[in-house]
Amino acid sequence: MTQASPPQRDSGQPNLYQIVLQGHLSRQRAAWFDGFTITLDQQGQTILTGSVIDQAALHGLLKKIRDLGLPLVSINRLDSD
Repeated sequence: MTQASPPQRDSGQPNLYQIVLQGHLSRQRAAWFDGFTITLDQQGQTILTGSVIDQAALHGLLKKIRDLGLPLVSINRLDSD
């Protein structure tokens, strides 16, 4: 029987995330994501790229996306190397 690894804890350092939303954000809604780089692609998606300090902040960001009614396409943690 193998022993499960303990869950990884936040290192205390921010992680870089890329969040893809369906549709292009208006300037007004883009202001809600201050500190993120916002890219509007040709496929009609908005790509948010930025640092998130911990899991609680990530959940808050996802809650904001939900509260604005923005369709979430994907979320990826990027390597910070």
